[in-house]
Amino acid sequence: MVGTGNKYRLRFNSLRTVAIENALRLFSPRLAIVDEHLTRNLPRKWLTSLAVETAETGLSEDVLTVIDAPRQSDLMVELIKKLKPQVVVTGIAHFESVTSSAFVQLLDATREIGSRLFLDISDHFDLSSLPVTNGVLKYLSGTPLPSHAAILCGLVKNQVYSDLEVAFVISEDEAILKALSKTVEVLEGNTSLISQYYYGHLFHELLAFHLTDRHSHLQVANGSMSEEENVASGGSMIYWVSSPIGIYICVKIVFARSEKSKSVEVIGFSTSAISVLNNAELSISGDENSLIHMDVDQWFLPTPSPVKAAIFESFARQNMGEFEIDVTHSIQQFVRSNYGFPIDSNTAFIYSDCLQALFSKLVLCCVHEGGTMCFPAGSNGNHVSAAKFLKANIVSIPTNSEEGFKLTEKTLNKTLETVKNPWVYISGPTINPTGLIYSNKEMENILTACAKFGARVVLDTSFSGLEFDFDGWGGWNLEGFLPKLSSSGNPAFCVSLLGGLSLKLLSGAVEFGFVALNQPLLIDTFHSYPGLSKPHSTEKYAIKKLLALREQKGGMLDIVKEQVRNLEVRTKRLKEALEKCGWHVLQPCAGVSMMAKPPFLDKTVKLSHSLKDTNSGEKDAAYEVKLNDANIREAIAKTTGLCINSGSWTGIPGYCRFTVALEESEFELALACLDKFKSIIGN
Repeated sequence: MVGTGNKYRLRFNSLRTVAIENALRLFSPRLAIVDEHLTRNLPRKWLTSLAVETAETGLSEDVLTVIDAPRQSDLMVELIKKLKPQVVVTGIAHFESVTSSAFVQLLDATREIGSRLFLDISDHFDLSSLPVTNGVLKYLSGTPLPSHAAILCGLVKNQVYSDLEVAFVISEDEAILKALSKTVEVLEGNTSLISQYYYGHLFHELLAFHLTDRHSHLQVANGSMSEEENVASGGSMIYWVSSPIGIYICVKIVFARSEKSKSVEVIGFSTSAISVLNNAELSISGDENSLIHMDVDQWFLPTPSPVKAAIFESFARQNMGEFEIDVTHSIQQFVRSNYGFPIDSNTAFIYSDCLQALFSKLVLCCVHEGGTMCFPAGSNGNHVSAAKFLKANIVSIPTNSEEGFKLTEKTLNKTLETVKNPWVYISGPTINPTGLIYSNKEMENILTACAKFGARVVLDTSFSGLEFDFDGWGGWNLEGFLPKLSSSGNPAFCVSLLGGLSLKLLSGAVEFGFVALNQPLLIDTFHSYPGLSKPHSTEKYAIKKLLALREQKGGMLDIVKEQVRNLEVRTKRLKEALEKCGWHVLQPCAGVSMMAKPPFLDKTVKLSHSLKDTNSGEKDAAYEVKLNDANIREAIAKTTGLCINSGSWTGIPGYCRFTVALEESEFELALACLDKFKSIIGN
């Protein structure tokens, strides 16, 4: 595949519905018409019936309304002309799929009213040696895809596993591809590396059967032909770029010798969504080989042999029994033994292959209940961005440096007095981004305050399990006080335990997230947002084996202890390097994350002209910036290639975040980058 500098990511399992939901949130149309076959996993509150007579009747400007409609082009075109939706998501009936006439009708109808069109061709897309005729692909072979239209395709006819769907998006509008990619990163988070490589390779091999002018792709890939020469000769390009936070395939097809379609005024991206995407510290685009990522919560250290063996076995096995992939008992045992979290018959466990997706669903539950998300200053910036994107009410709970920016009962009480329907986010035992730890007593005091005000608590344990001095800390036993708080406090009070296993299993290859809910009403609300990418059977098989190994003495536990010692050594080395450069460092006690404040905020630095591009593609002259939280990340990345998170991400003015779970060579380069930036500032 050929990279272009864009970030495209591949998401799995029910991706079509996830992609549709993300696209609707990105555009936030007042009214959307969606194929009745594609509405099943959309939020229930969006859905209405065909009883609406006009687009102006009874539709709130602040509410996204979805009308489900039949999969028949003539009826869909009639609805489009009558209701004038801003977004249309539809498929094509089987009897209409052989020719392109139905597709052309939909293109014309949506273009006339300035509507976005997302066409699903999944049921008619077959990657086989003898594929059936596809009218949409036939149309695209000679005509450019209009900018207001995009193609959705799930490989439902080429599934490797029955519980997995691989899908992609086709568009010629680069802005849409980038925005969708960023939206996925904010709301869905990471894709496991094993899924990236395995299904990326599989997808490429399947496409190889049908790539016309195959020599063109090879010539472009090896540099003997430019992209422009390939397009001029009638070739097409499939662009793919992977990044450390995951991949999302978006296929951009370029057709030669055809006129550019006329531009039309269609609905643009939601102002609030674009504001969040522009300000969120997402993956930095560019030459990935030149970037060092200390800005992602991912494990890049060598994967232990037991983890490799479990992953390999999970993909090699066939006909696995249900008992071999049922992880519920293992997860229950895990949360009991690690946190003492009380579990009863009402506790529901929900799984996803991405932790961020589970958190996003909890935010939607908060919004549904009219709640307010309360984040301590010094929280996971990715979670805060997701809450903003989903238009949640947000309150920041003050923290101070004397307490290590930890949440305290006193500040929490003061904040919750003024908040209606509070939802309190807590990262613990290990706090991301500070790397400090909450003791069992500290957590009892915090949850006591939450119970007093009837707060719903999201307890994020995903960054825990790598404590440097576990014996000195003592661990948690929530069961010692949580049942009493639940029975004696405000009845609205409940604690939802959010967890991830990537760090605990010392591997970025496997991503597995879970949430434990024990409040029936909250469980029902969570399930009303069904679009969730779930782990497939191979991942669950590997997770179950690895959790069993963690319970055994020696083996996996010894490997974890060794890696924890390695992380502790690294944090000390990074602390020394930062302090040598004048940074004020907050000493971490656990995990892969730490914070530090630079001494050169408000100083002016000159950035090299070779690192700033103009829209014309020419290099701009050298330029100066006054360093602050809004630009320090960009300044360090542009001058050294080191990617970190700024104070805008951490929520603590001036304090940047670094992660240390890098490959050894990358870690050494990162230390050198700190010296390089110091010298640049000095000059």
